Amino acid sequence: MDHRAPQEPQAPPLQDLEPALAKMRADVLAGLRRKPKSLPSQYLYDQRGARLFEKICEQPEYYLTRTETAIMQDNMDSIAECIGPQALVIEPGSGDGRKSKLLLSGLTRPSGYMPIDISRDQLVDLADEVSGRFPDVEVVPVCADFTEDPSLPEVAQPPGRSVVFLPGSTIGNFGPKRVEEVLRDLRNLSGEEGGILIGVDLKKDVGILEPAYDDARGVSREFALNYLVRLNRELGADFRTEFFGYEAPYDEQQGRIEMALVSRREQDAHVAGTPVHFSREERVRTEFSYKYDLRGFADLGARAGLEVKHVWSDPDKLFSVQYLVAA
Repeated sequence: MDHRAPQEPQAPPLQDLEPALAKMRADVLAGLRRKPKSLPSQYLYDQRGARLFEKICEQPEYYLTRTETAIMQDNMDSIAECIGPQALVIEPGSGDGRKSKLLLSGLTRPSGYMPIDISRDQLVDLADEVSGRFPDVEVVPVCADFTEDPSLPEVAQPPGRSVVFLPGSTIGNFGPKRVEEVLRDLRNLSGEEGGILIGVDLKKDVGILEPAYDDARGVSREFALNYLVRLNRELGADFRTEFFGYEAPYDEQQGRIEMALVSRREQDAHVAGTPVHFSREERVRTEFSYKYDLRGFADLGARAGLEVKHVWSDPDKLFSVQYLVAA
């Protein structure tokens, strides 16, 4: 009789391409030298930033997560039919993976899941959870900034189709020039026979949009200020967070929310030994979130060599989930 204890399942091996501290320093200083000043949005997501974003998604004003989740739940059979069996799901910016777990549950015999995220701790936790919950799915986590077009590892089991999954309003974080490049990169990730399942936030009343990005409990503000806390910790900066506010107005002409830290006084700070001056009420952009109408996004996809095959939406037309393929 074999009395050996059963072995614990091994954690999925992590491919670590996390950006080096030197690159973060260069990116941050370049943004703070611009006029107007900006901070690269990918560095919002350290361990605490990732947790705070999860908390934002739970706020009553933040319609995006619950609306997209409902769309997926209501249309999962149709989504699964579009994607087909034995798909490899590649998720850039996977976060806590709550929607990818929903997708994997609804697909027909998915072969693999490749989450890509800049937050290593959250990525490891997600990979472990998915491996335990879906033992027949090969899980290949990659710690990287997906906007840098990382070299992705091979998977052991050839998929029926590779599908890039980009839920939420992630595509809205890119400006008009960059968004076409990102869509082309996603097309390359999925391959000519693959597809892209993407969340696209729709244009709507400013009274719905602005509270979603500046909630009454101040979680969005805390999330933005955490950026400065991270710079203090990792780049030796000396920001006084109490001297900064937060704003997230909607620019109707540009069709975007612009999230920004606002210097509430004239002040000086240092980042990696480099002095940075802020005038009173000077804005430092941390993130955009562009909103689209269906025709506008289809035109954008076409310029990137993509065709919209299917659109699912909610009854109030707040949000859409779209399936795109190579044109």
